[in-house]
Amino acid sequence: MIRRIYSDLPSFKDLEFKDGLNILLADKSKGATQKQTRNGAGKSSVLEIIHFLLGGNCQQDKKDPSIFLTEALRDAVFGMEFDLAGAFTRVERSGAKRSPLTVAGDFSAWPITPTIKGETARLSNDNWKLVLGRLMFGLGDSEGKWAPSFRSMIKYFVRRDRDGGMSEPMKGSNLQHIADQQVSISCLLGLDWALPREWQQVREREKTLGELKKALGQGALGSIVGSAAQLRSELIVAEERVRSLARTVSTFEVLEQYDELEREASRLTRTIAERSDANVLDHRYLAEIEASTVEDVPPAASDIEEVYREAGVTLPSLVQRRFEQVQAFHESVVRNRRAYLESELRATRARIEARGLEIATADARRAQVMQLLDSAGALEHFTALQRELAKAEGAAEALRQRHASALTLESGQTKLKIERATLSERLQRGYSEQDSTIAEAVLTFRSISAELYGEDKAGALTITPTENGPLFEAHLSAEKSKGVNNMRIFCFDMMLMLLSLRRGRSPGFLVHDSHLFDGVDERQVESALAVGATLAKKHGFQYIVAMNSDAVPRGMAIDEYLLDVRLTDATEDGGLFGARFEA
Repeated sequence: MIRRIYSDLPSFKDLEFKDGLNILLADKSKGATQKQTRNGAGKSSVLEIIHFLLGGNCQQDKKDPSIFLTEALRDAVFGMEFDLAGAFTRVERSGAKRSPLTVAGDFSAWPITPTIKGETARLSNDNWKLVLGRLMFGLGDSEGKWAPSFRSMIKYFVRRDRDGGMSEPMKGSNLQHIADQQVSISCLLGLDWALPREWQQVREREKTLGELKKALGQGALGSIVGSAAQLRSELIVAEERVRSLARTVSTFEVLEQYDELEREASRLTRTIAERSDANVLDHRYLAEIEASTVEDVPPAASDIEEVYREAGVTLPSLVQRRFEQVQAFHESVVRNRRAYLESELRATRARIEARGLEIATADARRAQVMQLLDSAGALEHFTALQRELAKAEGAAEALRQRHASALTLESGQTKLKIERATLSERLQRGYSEQDSTIAEAVLTFRSISAELYGEDKAGALTITPTENGPLFEAHLSAEKSKGVNNMRIFCFDMMLMLLSLRRGRSPGFLVHDSHLFDGVDERQVESALAVGATLAKKHGFQYIVAMNSDAVPRGMAIDEYLLDVRLTDATEDGGLFGARFEA
C-alpha cells in the first residue's frame, strides 16, 4: 500500500493514505470544464507522481510536456513511502535528476543492491524498474523481447486518461502494442504468457515477409511465390552467360600492338584492292591491244591501185609516185604499229605480274596480321569484356537474391501457416489445461459486475484463443455508453487486483481518478465506491480514488474514506502543488 506522497516543494500538499478505500476529493469551481489544465486541482497529478516515482519516463514532449520538467517543478524532489514485498520502502526523484533515484528500506530481498554512499542509497531508474518487477509481480531480471515488463503491468493498476488508459479495459495506454496487452494480461491472470510472445514473433516474421515482398516490387504474395520457378530458369541462363564470359576473359591475351596491327591490316587490304583494280584495267587494255594486233593487216595491192586512180582523178596536180614506193610506205607503217603494240603488250604484262607479286605479298602479310588479331585482342577489348562480365555477374546475383527471396516467401508463408496452426492448437490445449484459472477470472469479473448491476445484468469476461493469439473481452449491457464502458474498466481492474493478490504478485494498491466516473450514473458511482471499499477491506488492498466533489452520490457517507487534504481549483493555492504553473 501507499503510505505517503510528499515533496520538498514548500507549497505542495503532502498526502497521507491508509488501508482500504481512500478518496481524494476536489472541489470544482463554477464554470470549470473537463478541459481544465491538469495543474488546476491536481487530482490527475497524483497519478502522474505515482508513475514518476515508479520508474515512468520523464521526457520533454512539445505536445504533452511532463509536469516534472516545467520550470516551477523541475528542481522539486518528490517522494513516496509504500510497502514493497511487505517491507517499508521510500523512493525520491526529481525532474532535474531523473536517474539515479534515492531509495531507502530493506534491500535484502532486492535482486539489485543500491549503491550506498554515506547515508544515501541510489539506484538507476532501469534497475529500479527491475526491482519493482521482481518484488511486485515476480518478474525475472530479463526475459527477453516482448516479455512481461513492470511498466506495462503497472498501467492496469494506475490508469492515466492522458495515456489513453481509459479507452478500453485491455489497454493500459493508446500506444500499447497488442502483444504487450496479451502478454501482460496473461501474466496477471496466471496464464502462460510465453504463447502470446510467440504469436508476436510470428507477426514480426510476417511483417518481415511483407517488407521483403514490397522490396521485390511484386504484386500479391501468391504471384511472388509463383515466380520462383521462372526466376530459377532465368538464373540458370544468367549463370551460363557468366561462365561463358569468364572463360573468354580467362583465355584472353592482350596484344599491345593490336591497334597498330589493325591499322596495318586495313592498309594491306586497301593496297590489295587498289592493285587488283589496276590489274583489272590493265587486263582490259591488254585485251584491246591483242585485238588491235590481230586486226592490223597491210592493205592489198588492188586496194592501193584503186586509191591512186581515184587520187589521180581528184588530184591531177599532185606529183605521182611510183606504186612500189607507196606500197613500201604502207608496209613500214604497219611494221611500226605492230612493234609499238608488242612493246605495250610486254609493259602491260609486266605491270600485271608486278602487281600480282605485290598482291600476293600483301595478302600473305595480311593473313599473318589477321592470325595475330584473331589469337589476341586489344586492352580496350579486354577491359570491355571485364565490364561485361561484371555486369553479367551483377545481373546473376540480383536474380539469385530474388530467387532466394521468392523461396523464402514461399517456404516462409508455409511455415508461418503451420506455426499459426500449431500455436492455435497449443493455446486451445493450454487453456483447457488452465481451465480453473480462466474460470476464476470469469467468475470474479461476473461477481464484481453483479454487485454493480445485479445478477440479471451481470457482465461477462471472455478469453478466446484466436488465430492472432488470446482475445480478452469484457462485456456489460449497454456498454456503448461512456459510463458503462468506464464501469467495464472498473470491473476488469478489480478482477486483476483480486487475482494478482491471490497469486501473491500484486502492487497492493489500485488507483483511479475522476475520469473513471465521467458519464457514469450516480447509482453506479455509489455502487462502485461501495464495492471498491468492501473488496479492499475484505482482501486487504488499497483502493485510491481521486474524484470531484460534485460526482459524489448525494447522501452517500464517505467521510471515513476522505483524505485530510481537500483540493480545489477555485484558488491559486488550492491545488495539489499549492500554485498554478505553465504545463
